[in-house]
Amino acid sequence: MIEKKIQELILPGTIIPKPKAKADFVVKDWGTRRSEKALIYFIPNHVNTTKPSQKGVTVSEFEKAFSELQKSRKFTREWFNKHLALCAKEGSCNYTTIGGIFELLGEATYSNRGLYTVP
Repeated sequence: MIEKKIQELILPGTIIPKPKAKADFVVKDWGTRRSEKALIYFIPNHVNTTKPSQKGVTVSEFEKAFSELQKSRKFTREWFNKHLALCAKEGSCNYTTIGGIFELLGEATYSNRGLYTVP
């Protein structure tokens, strides 16, 4: 459900809104993470600024997070850490990436540290 909307509206080169980032996090394209289709994005590399690092969020992780957002009308870091543990283990920036993608889609608003809510 949310995958189709992401595919249609979040194109390579899209800057992902991040509440406290000083450099851009940019969508690369679709690829694979944890043996599943995933949205891959570049993260700033503070050691080698000409070669950004890459991370990704899988379709099932987006779907679970979106389901939580619709059900509880919020998406919290606490829920993310507990229910999307592998995604959280890859990097805490995945939380704000999911939230930022939901913001771009008009599905959520950054409300406070660790909290995205339905607008």
